[in-house]
Amino acid sequence: MKKLILVRHGKSSWEYAVSDRDRPLLERGINDAILVSNTLVEQAIEIDAIFSSPANRALHTCTIFLRQLYLPLSKLELRDELYDFSGNEALKMIKSIADDFNTVMIFGHNHAFTHIANSLGNSYIDNVPTSGLVELNFNVNSWSLITKGTTQQIIFPKQLK
Repeated sequence: MKKLILVRHGKSSWEYAVSDRDRPLLERGINDAILVSNTLVEQAIEIDAIFSSPANRALHTCTIFLRQLYLPLSKLELRDELYDFSGNEALKMIKSIADDFNTVMIFGHNHAFTHIANSLGNSYIDNVPTSGLVELNFNVNSWSLITKGTTQQIIFPKQLK
């Protein structure tokens, strides 16, 4: 059994003259990431590995989750393939994850994450919002074999306010 937890980065700011990769989170983005990660804390899911886009907003969201879930930085790997907006590169990366990892959390971007959630899950999601989390389960032993799985849970900040 493989479990994939997709987390879209928190709400980011457009007010700074920086590259897209360097855009920071807004305070709302930080607060929403804390809300969603605290909900995950209550579930005590054991996470084997964490992968994040190197974009500032995704990595900051990821570090909030790491801190709230008491996960060590040693479980984190930055992956350029997650700085993807179509979902094609991110999906290739997911299918290449080492099979000794059963539960993986990834941090990235839309439209990629909405596309992946809808392609691999069994529930339609119109849009994964910022700080939104989608958990997908697959009844396979290898990441390379994942196709259609089960949408186990969806946690969006709006539900928690």
